[in-house]
Amino acid sequence: MSATLLLLMAAGGGLIGFLLAVLGAGGSILLLPLLISGAGLPTREAVPLSLLAVTLLAVANAGPYLRRRQVAPRPALILGVPALAGSWIGGTLVKHGLIPEPVQLGVFAAAALVAAWLLSRRPTGTQTARAPRSGGSPLALAGQGVLVGLLTGIAGVGGGFAIVPALVLLAGLPMPLASGTSLVLIATNSLVALAALGHWPAAGLPLLGPLVVGGLLGAIGGQALAPRLSDRHLRQGFAALLVGSALLTGAEAFQRQRTTSSAVPSPPTVPQQR
Repeated sequence: MSATLLLLMAAGGGLIGFLLAVLGAGGSILLLPLLISGAGLPTREAVPLSLLAVTLLAVANAGPYLRRRQVAPRPALILGVPALAGSWIGGTLVKHGLIPEPVQLGVFAAAALVAAWLLSRRPTGTQTARAPRSGGSPLALAGQGVLVGLLTGIAGVGGGFAIVPALVLLAGLPMPLASGTSLVLIATNSLVALAALGHWPAAGLPLLGPLVVGGLLGAIGGQALAPRLSDRHLRQGFAALLVGSALLTGAEAFQRQRTTSSAVPSPPTVPQQR
């Protein structure tokens, strides 16, 4: 394994840890294209490795929120229990080969574009801090949980980019409380999806070390710099990263679909009888 690849994984982990620390969401959606396009892993190895790294980084970032008691149990249960079911269903579908690799990558690319759109429409930190605490429809929150869980199981992302807006807009939580709750849900969803996949990413495990070390350093920097950063500019920059990630992964999905199609032998021709 080259030093360049290890450095790339550490840098990517640092960015992901930083974003999880300052946003409470979103950084993990950059991990799958990093593992597939950057490290050249097949999707079968990249998805469980992504879930494992996301779990560890989410747990590490959730610590300060738990110490400050910035986790909302009731919305977490309303959204989290259906999300766990969705994670198990999505992971099981992938495990049994019911979702082809190009479809997995296509789902991921679509999710990244949706995340960029949500971030561009999100209110700033000052506005979300004033959000009312009265919850919205529990049914809508539970439905969002199912969708987030399916995405986690199929595409190997924590789903925080969708969890945080749901907790703010549907459950009426302020941003710090939504971020802490999101990190706890990301960790549990990723663990369930990893168990449902039933595949330990043995070939990619050497990449886990630099990813987690870089992620922890990024998290420390993010927690220190978060009070000084502009929420609006940070989200705009991250939205641009997501668009680039979606385009890269979409191109990879198209290429693998073409490779799969060309590998399928054409049916034998039947000679015409005269």
